[in-house]
Amino acid sequence: MGRGKLRIYLGAAPGVGKTYAMLSEAHRRVERGTDCVVAFVEHHDRPRTEVMLHGLEQVPRRDLLHRGASFTEMDVDAVLARAPQVALVDELAHTNVPGSRNAKRWQDVEELLAAGVDVVSTVNIQHLESLGDVVESITGVRQRETVPDEVVRRADQIELVDMSPEALRRRMAHGNVYQPDKVDAALSNYFRPGNLTALRELALLWVADRVDAYLQRYRSEHRVSRIWGSRERIVVGLTGGPEGRTLIRRAARLAEKGAGGEVLAVYIASSDGLTAASPKELAVQRTLVEDLGGTFHHVVGDDIPAALLAFARGANATQIMLGVSRRKTWQYVFGPGVGATVARDSGPDLDVHLITHPEAGKGRGLPVARGARLGRARILWGWLVGVGGPAALALLLNTVHLGLANDMLLFLAVTVAAALLGGLLPALASAAVGSLLLNYFYTPPLHRWTVADPKNIVAIAIFVGVGISVASVVDLAARRTHQAARLRAESEILSFLAGNVLRGETGLEDLLERVRETFGMESAALLERAGDVEPWTCAGRSGTGPPVLRPEEADVDVPVGDHMALALTGRVLPAEDRRVLAAFAAQAAVVLDRRRLREEADRARALAEGNRIRTALLAAVSHDLRTPLAGIKAAVSSLRSDDVAWSEEDRAELLEGIEEGADRLDHLVGNLLDMSRLQTGTVTPLIREIDLDEVVPMALVGVPEEGVVLDVPETLPMVAVDPGLLERSVANLVENAVKYSPRENDVLVAASAIADRVEVRVVDRGPGVPDDAKERIFEPFQRYGDAPRGAGVGLGLAVARGFAEAMGGSLTAEDTPGGGLTMVLSLRAARSRPEEPRPARTEEPERQAS
Repeated sequence: MGRGKLRIYLGAAPGVGKTYAMLSEAHRRVERGTDCVVAFVEHHDRPRTEVMLHGLEQVPRRDLLHRGASFTEMDVDAVLARAPQVALVDELAHTNVPGSRNAKRWQDVEELLAAGVDVVSTVNIQHLESLGDVVESITGVRQRETVPDEVVRRADQIELVDMSPEALRRRMAHGNVYQPDKVDAALSNYFRPGNLTALRELALLWVADRVDAYLQRYRSEHRVSRIWGSRERIVVGLTGGPEGRTLIRRAARLAEKGAGGEVLAVYIASSDGLTAASPKELAVQRTLVEDLGGTFHHVVGDDIPAALLAFARGANATQIMLGVSRRKTWQYVFGPGVGATVARDSGPDLDVHLITHPEAGKGRGLPVARGARLGRARILWGWLVGVGGPAALALLLNTVHLGLANDMLLFLAVTVAAALLGGLLPALASAAVGSLLLNYFYTPPLHRWTVADPKNIVAIAIFVGVGISVASVVDLAARRTHQAARLRAESEILSFLAGNVLRGETGLEDLLERVRETFGMESAALLERAGDVEPWTCAGRSGTGPPVLRPEEADVDVPVGDHMALALTGRVLPAEDRRVLAAFAAQAAVVLDRRRLREEADRARALAEGNRIRTALLAAVSHDLRTPLAGIKAAVSSLRSDDVAWSEEDRAELLEGIEEGADRLDHLVGNLLDMSRLQTGTVTPLIREIDLDEVVPMALVGVPEEGVVLDVPETLPMVAVDPGLLERSVANLVENAVKYSPRENDVLVAASAIADRVEVRVVDRGPGVPDDAKERIFEPFQRYGDAPRGAGVGLGLAVARGFAEAMGGSLTAEDTPGGGLTMVLSLRAARSRPEEPRPARTEEPERQAS
């Protein structure tokens, strides 16, 4: 049976109509033939809501006593036994009365969902845990009943029940929400228009976030790349310069104007280097954007405008915010700049904002590294100058001859220009062409390829050597600049990775998502195998697309040791990216090892707990079992002694001690054996229908007659139990109650029927147990309070609960009104009961002797 589905009606305040909407849906489902029941709905004396309950099956509630008052709560066991298709559970954040099955109603709902029952529930926005402080600052009231946000977020459907503050106040004034004597106070306090408006906005924004999560998942699953402007998402392009703070604050203000807006700050590190970014400044900007409620992203891309647009479209952004370029006017000859390129290629679905700032046009932060990796246009211009420049210069010098020395200097200047523009090869071509032209036109004999004067040969050789040297130096400088830019980008990424680790973002899936996002890939996966011939398995994965089964199937794979690899799909990355990928891969392996170490630590704790139980068992065997044996042996030795003449009374007393010691020993051994059966899972109950008054009295054997009051009506339904297990459970509960109850107070054993359950209550007037220890007392070898050492080994309650759960029942502890502890043993009632009445009992049922 699969898990049930949860549907939640979310409202901004009481009275907006959540319960009415839930009941309306129930009627529609019943009309369609759905098996729908009301597990718990509170109409609060609202006539219209109460009318909607008519025609719906209601599961009887469970009656509970707390501090002398009677309360009703949802009977989870009754709902589970009824097993409907759909259950209506009102007020998801409700705190149950002490003694209930769970502390909170949402925990009851989790049990129903786990059993395969669909649940429809209601909750107000002010009951979400994350909004507690916000709601208190708005209304001045601290909500004591809350539900974790994750419980509501996991709902399969969330429907907002909306109503304007004016309409809700009219409903209250007409008496449709509260009783007339409470209306004036409510309208002047909690239900003021300002409070209701703020709560309504909280509800709308929370639901909008939930809807956005659904939309993102749909776009990812269906590979939707086109932007859907469902909400404002502003991508801020950062260069690492001081203007980034201005852009972030401007984007945050713009996002606030459109409710639900989101700010995504992105820094693109490329091999060219967008700017000489300061890691310290980037850290400050990251902190700023996170403080303003946005997110920071680090992406690698050689083409900065394309990478920025790809990120914006992938995030379904609607706006891009960039700072006005810091370049001076003359520097635009090298290209239109990032802002102009992004604006040109953004298309009609993305708005681009260019924001002025104090650094605009000052020329600082010039991207000098942009020339490190020469583009196609630069290389083309280099060849044009290297080949065409000497020819054009020769034509010019034919008209104005300046002398061989000056001619050589001019040809050398052209060679240097070619080196600056196109690198080494165009400069070499310029030196070769220039030397030939110098030889042909300007060295005697003219217009011939020979050189008459040896000095001219030396001059031309020096010219060629200087040209080649200058070109080599320029090319080397460009390569070093490129390497520095590359190393800077790598250091920024590694610093970003280290920051994630320091902030605790060490989940394997989170790290793989960072890798995928940083390098702009479709998916990232960590693969591993046990040996060279073993198949690969996926230890963690992030992204979309078909799963990668082997590293060879990926576009990029980075080995981590001999049997682990980081596999990425989407595009082929350059070889220089592998160094950074290797760092990510090593960190992913560390995260995986840490996760497995954590799992091994959990297993070690479980083994330690088992060792603790075995140690306690040995202690019980060495002490608690030896104590009755010592008493038995002493009594037997006394009876066998010939030195003392025992009277009949003394012999009877010694024999009675032997019998008591044997009974005690039998009880201890029985509990130890029962606990071993529970620990090994070998308890197999033989369920049959039986009356409680046939089993419970048998469990009281050994208890003093004046110590227990029995109240088990004969009219109770039969129960489906294992009689032997039930007898042992009740016997252990009564023994525990007698142990802690004062001698002047009797222990009450009472039974009653509630819906399709039968409860056996064992009530004592002892010191009681604090709430934080009510579950701990059911653990093995737990002896609460100042119980004497010889009072047992602390297994009685653990065995009782184990047997109860094995029969499909439950055992819980709750406070006794007036002081003490009450053990509640809940059992399943039989489906039918014999029609003929059973004969009346002749003995007095109120008090049983042992």
